[in-house]
Amino acid sequence: MDITVLGAGVIGVTTAWFLNQNGHNVRVIDQADGPGREATLANGGQLSANAAEPWANPSTLRTALSWLFKDNMPLVFKPKPNTDQWRWLLTFLFECRQQRYVSNLVHLANLGTYSRQALDELRAELQLTYNDKQNGILLFFTDAEKHQKASEAATRLASYGFKREALTAEECLAIEPALQSLGSQLQGGIYSRHDQTGDSYQFTEHLANKAASQGVTFEYNTKITGFETSGNTIKHVQLEDQQGTRKTFNSDHYVLCLGAASARIAKQLGIRLNIYPVKGYSITVPIVDNALMINRGLNDTENRIAFSRLGNSLRAAATAEISNYDLTIDEDRCKRMVARAVDLFPEALDASQAQYWAGLRPMTPSNLPIIGQMQRYRNLFVNTGHGTLGWTQACGSAKALASIVDGKSPNCDFPFLGI
Repeated sequence: MDITVLGAGVIGVTTAWFLNQNGHNVRVIDQADGPGREATLANGGQLSANAAEPWANPSTLRTALSWLFKDNMPLVFKPKPNTDQWRWLLTFLFECRQQRYVSNLVHLANLGTYSRQALDELRAELQLTYNDKQNGILLFFTDAEKHQKASEAATRLASYGFKREALTAEECLAIEPALQSLGSQLQGGIYSRHDQTGDSYQFTEHLANKAASQGVTFEYNTKITGFETSGNTIKHVQLEDQQGTRKTFNSDHYVLCLGAASARIAKQLGIRLNIYPVKGYSITVPIVDNALMINRGLNDTENRIAFSRLGNSLRAAATAEISNYDLTIDEDRCKRMVARAVDLFPEALDASQAQYWAGLRPMTPSNLPIIGQMQRYRNLFVNTGHGTLGWTQACGSAKALASIVDGKSPNCDFPFLGI
């Protein structure tokens, strides 16, 4: 079949790859000038199948209410006269219930593990390199009570298949000596040994090149301006290139992989996707002393900052601003991340060369992405809404979506659409 994938981020490119490997003719359309130029570009770099948790949970509800309207907090809510924003927030509060949290947590873990297996197979098959490390993610604590609660939770979650190890401060230092700067502040950690880190942009660019060599067509600098439909079928997608030239293109099927823009594009088809853009920030700082730098993913639980070593650079990501589609960079937020990185690794970084970035995460209230076949149009599929876990879930989501397009059930326990 002829299939058009809308979006060339890590989700769109992996989707195009697996569809092509299943024998389909695939075209990818994106408004940027290359693959992975938006939310994929400079995310936190962590593939956290076992370390990830839904944002919507009872403890977040208690904490977030004291954060929401303060600019220097990890989670900031900037109210807009926008019904989509308030609908999203109300549904988020519904998902914070314990029963919903546990269900969402298990589904996230299932998809994350499935995706990690798909990525491992793909990396080996194509010999892909993207500053990847397969030696886990360590969450460290400077609060003894929080570490104790996290350790108890790790024990409880083991029955669901979560592989999280509670470590003492000494055990944390044994696997990550770069934390020595914390001294007596370090209380312990939770280690997800099988999680990974890597540069999602580098991965996406390399995979797009591989896909192009296999016959996938990429059209960049091309905007989606509308659709032509007939009954329950999308007949054409309407496009406009960089020169303002308009054209239409038709396929047997269409796959929506447009990240934070997915909800706005879906509205043109009369479809409401409960996805809202949540802005996150990252910094990338050159490493000047490799011996003093981390060698695995690291999460600062007190400051809600994720650190990844990507080659000769340190990537740090933090913050969630619920503030519509604004991409303005708040430099104070980035400077606070740089200051924390320097506190942790005082002799390892050249802070004067830090680069700042902001991107829009396509968040659903539950943190579960929307993957599968839409009911309204029989030839429309979606693979979007991954929030902070797009890199973690990309390969599994794409592999599952390709199976669904072929009328098969993915080998993953997850609430896919149309299954």
